[in-house]
Amino acid sequence: MNTLLIIIDLQKDFINSNTKHIINKITELEKKYKFIVFTKFINNKDSIYVKKLNYHGCITEDSQKIVINTNNNKIINKTIYSAYNNELINYIKDNNIDELHLCGIDTDACVLKTALDLFENGYDVKVIEDCSMSHSGIEYHNSAIKMLKKLIGNQNIIKMLGSDNDD
Repeated sequence: MNTLLIIIDLQKDFINSNTKHIINKITELEKKYKFIVFTKFINNKDSIYVKKLNYHGCITEDSQKIVINTNNNKIINKTIYSAYNNELINYIKDNNIDELHLCGIDTDACVLKTALDLFENGYDVKVIEDCSMSHSGIEYHNSAIKMLKKLIGNQNIIKMLGSDNDD
């Protein structure tokens, strides 16, 4: 069985006191996978996020940087919450991926939306609870995990490192 780890938006602008603890967890987690894809959120001054939410993060190249070594793994740039796109679908097909594991930032936005899109399109998707977090705080993370348990199934929310998010 081929399992793909998708590391979502582990970028400079999303790292703060709420999220910094998952950097080392994800670095440790990477060692368990042969197939790894990173996503990178690219914002711009004309985006819906700027216009409707007044969110100006991830606009500069520096703010978009992934904070861990990607080790030449595939990086998928995206301009929306979800990482579900043709580039990801082709990677899954080309590498005969059977199962997808998601982690990263934000549990309540990009991780959640990607998980739902993959689930609704028939993929076997799991969200790694202890390697995901919201830059808005643990309350948002916990709410998203609760919703994901309902929406994609309790069995599809997993812990890989055997620790809690709030350490």
